[in-house]
Amino acid sequence: MEPAHRVKHHEDNSGGRGQDTRKRQFQGGRGPKRQRTRKEKLVKEGSNDEVLVADVRALFAAQKISTVESTTWSATDEASPREPEVIEKEDKTATSTNGVAQLPELFTEIEVKVVEISSTGDGLALHDSSSQIYVVPFSAPGDIIKAKVIRHFEEEHYSLADFVSVVEAGPLRDDSRINCKYFSTCSGCQFQMLDYPTQLKHKKTIVEKAYKNFSQLPPELVPMIEDTIGSPLQYGYRTKLTPHFDGPPGFISKRDKMNGGRLYFTEAPNIGFMGKGLKRTLDIEDCPIGTDAVRMGMKRERSKVVKELDKYKRGATILLRESTLRVQNDDDKASTDIPDTIKVTSPSYTDFKSCITDNNATSTEYIDDLVFTSIAGSFFQNNNSILPKFTQYIRDHILPPAPSSTDRPIKYLIDAYSGSGLFTITLSSLFTSSTGIDISAASITSARENAILNKLSTSQCTFIAADAPELFKSVTYPKDETVVVIDPPRKGCDESFLSQLLKFGPKRVVYVSCNVHTQARDVGILVRGMEDGGVRYKIESLRGFDFFPQTGHVEGVAVLSRVETTGEERTSTAEQAFVDPQTPNLPKGRSCSPAGQLTSGFDGPYKLASGQMAPRPVTRRFPG
Repeated sequence: MEPAHRVKHHEDNSGGRGQDTRKRQFQGGRGPKRQRTRKEKLVKEGSNDEVLVADVRALFAAQKISTVESTTWSATDEASPREPEVIEKEDKTATSTNGVAQLPELFTEIEVKVVEISSTGDGLALHDSSSQIYVVPFSAPGDIIKAKVIRHFEEEHYSLADFVSVVEAGPLRDDSRINCKYFSTCSGCQFQMLDYPTQLKHKKTIVEKAYKNFSQLPPELVPMIEDTIGSPLQYGYRTKLTPHFDGPPGFISKRDKMNGGRLYFTEAPNIGFMGKGLKRTLDIEDCPIGTDAVRMGMKRERSKVVKELDKYKRGATILLRESTLRVQNDDDKASTDIPDTIKVTSPSYTDFKSCITDNNATSTEYIDDLVFTSIAGSFFQNNNSILPKFTQYIRDHILPPAPSSTDRPIKYLIDAYSGSGLFTITLSSLFTSSTGIDISAASITSARENAILNKLSTSQCTFIAADAPELFKSVTYPKDETVVVIDPPRKGCDESFLSQLLKFGPKRVVYVSCNVHTQARDVGILVRGMEDGGVRYKIESLRGFDFFPQTGHVEGVAVLSRVETTGEERTSTAEQAFVDPQTPNLPKGRSCSPAGQLTSGFDGPYKLASGQMAPRPVTRRFPG
């Protein structure tokens, strides 16, 4: 096993983005402070650091070598850009007397022009003085932005900067679209200045770059990314928010604590969300991307905290989770008003939407006519408006598009990481039997209750409380008649699970992910295959879903089908699917990107289906 490479991060008050001041009255107000000792920290697979550096390296290579038209992956790119015109570019790097590039002093303000939006949601900008790339939040291609330089990473050719103001708006920017007065200071949203079609186009490029940079697959094995499916609601969609506040200011010694001493609030604390690039909570009284019920709950709970300040010895996070009571319109209750709820009427029923704050309470949501209950503090998708489209898309793609007359019909579903049963239940009518598995016993209890609420028998839906890799030890479905749905956490699947999945070899796999970069890494492994008699897959389709409008996040759905080959063919195709991480395979006309050089799925070498040892890419050092 190769040792994991480490990255050094400052321990500071800036969210890992360099120096900061204790007081900051406005965006761009950071000033210098004493440097602290660096602490080593492991780079995470698919982390923002890795994703950002991949985009920076690609743009730097394009700027350093040539001006390449239509290849900077901006939000205005078309799906199939025309052949670029290559024009030799003068190196603009300013040098001092010792030949070293002269970069702006920290905490000075400069004007930069934004070239593209990165996959992290930040703008990537250039300054006339050098080829250094400046990472500036809340900006769009074509903007000229006044930015405050916060930190330089000279080896990686980029600098972090704070957004100060717009000097000149680019063609994509319209600040009249902004619906929140905290935009450009709060870290929650990045894209309120962009129209919605532009946001969706950009999120398509996020999926494209994820598979280009993290899958280690040649372009011919990755199909064209389909257009991102948008959310019916672009504001007022989040059914869960978690504002928080910090503890009382001041210091108390351990001895005083042991003797019962404590600090008290002398005034109401800031209650809200983190500032962009800061470890400081902003006081935010309203959030327009929350549903009406959640926003109502936010106002109520803020007032409650202020009234009960003496109860709090430390800071706290406030759960705001929407819950729905549905009443048929022929019921007398439908014509009444329930206090502290939002009433929503449709032709056949009336919904009373409330806001739950108890982590252990039960919340209820509906997807079309299906009902789902879950523990309020547990995971459930946070944008209910898109769930009917989302679940219908998976229903439409879970089975083969044109099954062969010789193929055995798919009758069985395995739902790994099933949670409270979202996919097991919404897909159950397509299968003879379905099994969901989740490591959380509480979620499995909710899933079983949801099956009963939706009148599904145990022969149709079975749920197992266990870690996902244990699933294949207890399920006896025939592999040729089975499809597996995967919906793991952001870190993706571990090696044990993917190995067992490849050994089991179901006919089809649908991989749903809230992190398309770790999804791309894992899908690359499924396409390449492993040894020990496992199978390989081909990618049938890739598509993004916009669960979080106004932000840089995109949900990915990858549909895979098993490759039916002989052993000899499997060896040949597996070797074809491997891309040497030191020599990335680049499409014609594209600028050089770090492609496979950034991450591997797991440490150490691995074996192809042929038994040949293939090196894992080296995880690089990334500045924090």
